[in-house]
Amino acid sequence: MRVLEGGCLCGQVRLSVRGEPKRIGICHCTDCRQESGSAFTFYGIWPAGQFEHRGETAGFSGRRFCVKCGARLFSADNEEAEIKLGSLDAAPTGLTPTYELWIKRREHWLRPIDGAEQFEEDRPQRGGRW
Repeated sequence: MRVLEGGCLCGQVRLSVRGEPKRIGICHCTDCRQESGSAFTFYGIWPAGQFEHRGETAGFSGRRFCVKCGARLFSADNEEAEIKLGSLDAAPTGLTPTYELWIKRREHWLRPIDGAEQFEEDRPQRGGRW
């Protein structure tokens, strides 16, 4: 089973996910833009039981970040874990988005990801939080 590992900028928080993600997304919404400080976020969703982390984190609106360096890392509940894929040690990740959210806010110079579902706003709920 494949294991992907990552962590924060200072190394205080480490995380890992086992197996393949349930889905991979890019989001262009205002929250994700502000939270990431970029034009979008790139994340993967795994079942909660396939995700582990160690180190001290704090949270805001369900998002977890390192208390020391402030790196944004993940969101998790009892069902799923959303991992910021930029926090993984391996780059490039080899993971390709299967959908894009809030494309009405996508920058005009960004092109749609080939083969990824496109949603004007949120993805319809199909199980799981994200």
